[in-house]
Amino acid sequence: MTAQHDHRRLGRELALFDTDPMIGAGLPYWLPDGAVIRHELEEYVRDLERRAGYRHVYSPVLGKRELYERSGHWAHYREDMFPPMRLGAEEVVLRPSLCPHHAVIYRSRARSYRELPLRLAELGGMYRSELSGVLGGLTRVRAIQLNDGHVFCTPDQVADEAARALELIREVYAVLGIEPVRYRLSLPGEGGKYVAAPELWDRSARLLTEVLEKSGLPFEAQRGEAAFYGPKIDVQIADGAGREATLSTVQVDFHQPEQFGLEYVGADGGRHRPVMVHRAVIGSVERAVAHLIELYGGAFPAWLAPVQLVLLPLSEAELGRAEELAGRCLELGLRVEVAGPEQGSLGARVRAARLAPYQAVIGAREAAEGLVAPRLRDGCRPSPLPADAFVARVAAGVAAREREPSLD
Repeated sequence: MTAQHDHRRLGRELALFDTDPMIGAGLPYWLPDGAVIRHELEEYVRDLERRAGYRHVYSPVLGKRELYERSGHWAHYREDMFPPMRLGAEEVVLRPSLCPHHAVIYRSRARSYRELPLRLAELGGMYRSELSGVLGGLTRVRAIQLNDGHVFCTPDQVADEAARALELIREVYAVLGIEPVRYRLSLPGEGGKYVAAPELWDRSARLLTEVLEKSGLPFEAQRGEAAFYGPKIDVQIADGAGREATLSTVQVDFHQPEQFGLEYVGADGGRHRPVMVHRAVIGSVERAVAHLIELYGGAFPAWLAPVQLVLLPLSEAELGRAEELAGRCLELGLRVEVAGPEQGSLGARVRAARLAPYQAVIGAREAAEGLVAPRLRDGCRPSPLPADAFVARVAAGVAAREREPSLD
């Protein structure tokens, strides 16, 4: 990775995000252009989850200490949690994970086997008490927006649901252009950081191994990288310098359903224990956006780009025509800017807008005939097109989430 593609540098230069000592280390704030990228990414994943049968919920970022004692986080994960806050006779904690909340949502009423698998998803905040020495840009932060999901299912459904989650991750990566460097089966290591349930660990590991083998994906088993409650599939990515990080995960959890007393009524009329499949399609939104910034160097696909189209009137005489066309673009949901002659020569304005996927020059001829002269980010300059046809093609490319701008 070159310095030019370091997401921290690009984040400042492109005004995507920043930090301030008054807010605190590891607590970045998002500027308008960065917020656009984040919003588009979040909405894309939400829509994909809806079509995959997930139902979205909201849960609070605080919970009583008792909640995390029940889930096992307090015993096995406390060093990564923020200290409790006392409210009268109670102690509340900033949550380090969303899964205990989703377990409580599941048990909010009686469940039947006919409802399973029940797929819940949430893009919610969680908090990790990271040491200042490991914080960096968006990749390691203390306040995380997690694309989280939990599938509550019967034991017979676990392998299929884990495979579906892994396929969902691969679909998202194909659209975003993310290339995993490896798939890792993360198993427990030595020490007391894991719940003591050897039979359940073995069962979970066998299930995830089966999912990976059936997927045809090469994978490596690695000790010491499991969650405290169970093994997981970690999808590893790397930056240009070769530094690895986990972006997406699929986990099988027999522990928390037991801890929270989760049940469903089976076809036999008896009470049975569901299994939780945890999955994070893009994981931390902050880490996902950091990777995309470095992957594209700021030249994002049109659907993610903060500005999708820049209109370039040649002179003041064409400014009104450009503003009229910009209004039509806004009605179609496009993010458009007009760079008028007051901003400099045409060449200077073209260079300033070099990261925008699409540009359109409007000179005297184009204004008179209802045309635009397109320019694509790769330098291609197609022949003038009718303005309405050009805008419709741009809108279609954005809707299709095309990787590269095109007028074909």
